[in-house]
Amino acid sequence: MDVLFIHNNFPGQFVHMAQAFAQRPGVRVFAVGSPTARPRQGVMLARYPMPKAPPKPGHPLVERFTSDVVRGELAGAAMQRLRREAGCDPALVVGHSGWGETLFARDIFPAAKQVVYSEFFYNYRNSDVGFDPEFPDGGLRTAARIRTKNAGMLTALAAADMGLSPTEWQKRQHPDFLWDRIQVAHDGVDVNAAAPHPDAQFRPAGVDRTFTRHDEIITFVNRQLEPYRGYHVFMRALPEIMAKRPNAQVLIVGGDGVAYGRAAPAGTTWKETYLDEVRGRIDMSRVHFLGQVPKPDFLALLQISSCHVYLTYPFVLSWSLLEAMAAGCLIVGSDTAPVREAIVDGVNGRLVDFFDVVALAETVARTLAERDALGAMRRAARQTALATYDLRVCLTRQMALLDGLLGAQSALEAARPALVPVT
Repeated sequence: MDVLFIHNNFPGQFVHMAQAFAQRPGVRVFAVGSPTARPRQGVMLARYPMPKAPPKPGHPLVERFTSDVVRGELAGAAMQRLRREAGCDPALVVGHSGWGETLFARDIFPAAKQVVYSEFFYNYRNSDVGFDPEFPDGGLRTAARIRTKNAGMLTALAAADMGLSPTEWQKRQHPDFLWDRIQVAHDGVDVNAAAPHPDAQFRPAGVDRTFTRHDEIITFVNRQLEPYRGYHVFMRALPEIMAKRPNAQVLIVGGDGVAYGRAAPAGTTWKETYLDEVRGRIDMSRVHFLGQVPKPDFLALLQISSCHVYLTYPFVLSWSLLEAMAAGCLIVGSDTAPVREAIVDGVNGRLVDFFDVVALAETVARTLAERDALGAMRRAARQTALATYDLRVCLTRQMALLDGLLGAQSALEAARPALVPVT
């Protein structure tokens, strides 16, 4: 049996599923990805080239769909190459729908069961766009752009047998007529690597000090320091937090770029923009910007954290929050829908209104003051991670869903007329 994964940055979210199939006797695993895709043992990878110049759409509002179609064609050519050169004939195709790569998979492999990873469906209301009044949404033009931005994902889902979303909230961002087609199965995190360690130590590069759990440490982690992940709110709360907690050290992890949302004004970064707002009101000797750190350093940072702050717009939930839970961190999070799916206020963490700088400062300071009495909250956070987000638990569910599709396919094969692929 052949299985094909499609992801521009393979393996991406498919790393554990691909490995699980590769370990099965008699299963060949193939993958299609862009030049950034990375080879994995037991997987035959075909990369497609990126276009030398972005395509020119006929209308500005279909720019994203035009790009998706171009990627779909390039990925489709890579699929045909795998079929021609390696005899790839998948019973199952699993692909990420976010960049257009799966658009024509059904036409190339019509007999295969098709699964699309439905990570995020864009909405003009009750989602990330327009959530933050500091960044006006742009009105009808923005609404139209977002609606057409979903065209590729809708086309992919229409041709799929199943969608996979990592959280219930992400599933329900899709139109309700698609909910029955989309299953919820998180990717999971390594709860053995992200685990409490009473003797953990962390010595950041460029900081002449080693931190332990005996220190009072506030941690804030994101891929990039930007408004989508509440960096501006966190920085505005820092003066009051640091005034209330004169021994606290603040460790901030994240790059200077943008992963989501709009870029900072020309010549600036969001990091510097919001640091400049408070620079004269905080003790910079106690604030440490660490940039992007290696995974072992990130895990050690979680293990010595006294209070971990996680803020986000209504958007994709970060793996870093779940790893912080697995590490038994005391978490203060934003009271936004994705976070509420993982954190129950007062049970396995504390929640505050995303925009309430005063409440954030008070809650972080109170959590630090009470940290020795909050062992039950730490344990509850880890227990949630073990029960719901352990990658072994999640992989078992993912594989059961995929095997269920394959089983249904086998039962129908005898009665189904032969399907001819498009060449």
